[in-house]
Amino acid sequence: MALSNLQIKKKQMIFTRDEIIEKAKEWHEESKTIVFTNGCFDLLHQGHIDLLNKAGTFGDILIVGLNSDRSVKKLKGENRPIEPEIIRAQTLDSQNNVSGVCIFDDETPHSLILDLHPKILVKGGDYHPNEVVGGSEVIQWGGRVEIVSLTPGFSTTEMVQKIRREGLV
Repeated sequence: MALSNLQIKKKQMIFTRDEIIEKAKEWHEESKTIVFTNGCFDLLHQGHIDLLNKAGTFGDILIVGLNSDRSVKKLKGENRPIEPEIIRAQTLDSQNNVSGVCIFDDETPHSLILDLHPKILVKGGDYHPNEVVGGSEVIQWGGRVEIVSLTPGFSTTEMVQKIRREGLV
C-alpha cells in the first residue's frame, strides 16, 4: 500500500525568530555547520531552487531568512509580494534541503545573522562578497561568504513584468 502525501510530508520547519535562535543553538552544540541565505523568494522559480540546492551543499543545516510581506513591499514596491509570506515560507519549507525558514520584518537580515551565527553565508551572483549583509561578521568569526552564480533567464521581477506586459493574467 502506498503512503499518502500527508504521511510522507516532512515536519514543518517554519520557525519564529526565537524558535530558530534556540534551534541554531542546538545545531551549534551538535557541531553542525549552519548555512544561511535570505531573500524575498516571491514566485519560487528555477533560479531560487538552484541557489537553495547549491547552498545546501555547503554545510549540514540550511536556514532561509524570508523577507516579510512588509519588507518586500518596501524593497520591491507596493505590488509585491505576489504570494503572501506564509505561502512563500511553506513553499521554501517544502524544499528537501531547507532545514528551517524564519520570516524577518527588517529591511535586512543583519540582526538575525548575528543571532544565528552561521558558518557560511550564501547569496546569489548579483552580489559581491563585500556587499553581503552580515558577511564581515561571518568572516570575523571564522566563516565565509559564498556567492552562487545566477541561473540565466530567471528573475521574479522580469517574470512579473512579462506577465503584466503580455496580459497573461
